[in-house]
Amino acid sequence: MKSFKSNPWILPQPVLVIGTYDKNGKPNAMNAAWGGQWDAHEIMISLGSHATTDNLAACPEFTVAFATVETMVAADFVGIVSGRNMPDKIQKTGWTAEKAANVNAPVFKEFPMTLECRVKQKIDESETGYYLVAEIVNILCDEKYLSADGKPDVEKMNLITYNPINHTYVALGKTVGKAFSDGKSLGSAE
Repeated sequence: MKSFKSNPWILPQPVLVIGTYDKNGKPNAMNAAWGGQWDAHEIMISLGSHATTDNLAACPEFTVAFATVETMVAADFVGIVSGRNMPDKIQKTGWTAEKAANVNAPVFKEFPMTLECRVKQKIDESETGYYLVAEIVNILCDEKYLSADGKPDVEKMNLITYNPINHTYVALGKTVGKAFSDGKSLGSAE
């Protein structure tokens, strides 16, 4: 095996699009690659200092959408262009923003699934950013991405992940197994 120094290479990394409103109610979005489930009802995101963190200081509510093959170019754009420097950033993406039902934040209709979130805690806050722990208030899923049982169908969503090793985006593939079930073929844990 080849050895590498410590790197941020946890795989796969979700491509999260964080939606907030500025102090005037104008939608903003940023791409955040370093985030994940904190517990059953919370997420954690590592945030640098951005227009998004300015917006969260004024209103601690936001949305999190999961980038797809179809939204990849615009999702990358909102990660490389600051809302501080480009006031028409969202207009350039072509996304349609509407107010979330349960939090004061925008939902971008082009994404298949969106979390409505509320800040619970900021960890190690400094002028360079912080770790954000947030409560998941509600989950929205476009009905065309639901399976026959009425739950979100990840395979239909065409989600992407961020490859931090090569700085690329990778499309997620097909289901290959059943969690909490397939391992039982090796014996039970009675």
